[in-house]
Amino acid sequence: MSGGVEWAVHCCVVLSQADRPVPTARLAEFHGVSRTYLAKNLQQLSRAGLVRATEGRVGGYELTRGSGEITVLQIVMAIEGEDPAFQCTEVRQRGPLAVPEEACLRPCGIARVMAAAEDAWRDSLASVTIADLAKRLDVETAGSALESMRGWLGGR
Repeated sequence: MSGGVEWAVHCCVVLSQADRPVPTARLAEFHGVSRTYLAKNLQQLSRAGLVRATEGRVGGYELTRGSGEITVLQIVMAIEGEDPAFQCTEVRQRGPLAVPEEACLRPCGIARVMAAAEDAWRDSLASVTIADLAKRLDVETAGSALESMRGWLGGR
């Protein structure tokens, strides 16, 4: 998984605390990352319908819906795509003891285990929303992180 996923999730948590669109430059400053790099990830989130860009003097990015309606899985899929992490290449059909294609009527044990792990991973990420992450952050910092974040965003 690319680092873009991490930045995208962090940006969505920040956007969940904003009362108006946040410019890319401001998000990049907040995270200490290149504006260009972050802009690419924000565009992917926009194409997926998770954030929207607004134009003009007060332009920037904002969530398209409530933070309780955007899951971590949706963000991962926006950045990484929908393809499964494991791609079976039918290794069992190669080499000196290759199994003939017609004998491979169902995925091998390795492919089945990897598919089950993928399903569990996706289910886990689908069960966590941006709102959940913000709440966890608030609990872990005794309420200081989100308050500081909102203060920083408001000081534009």
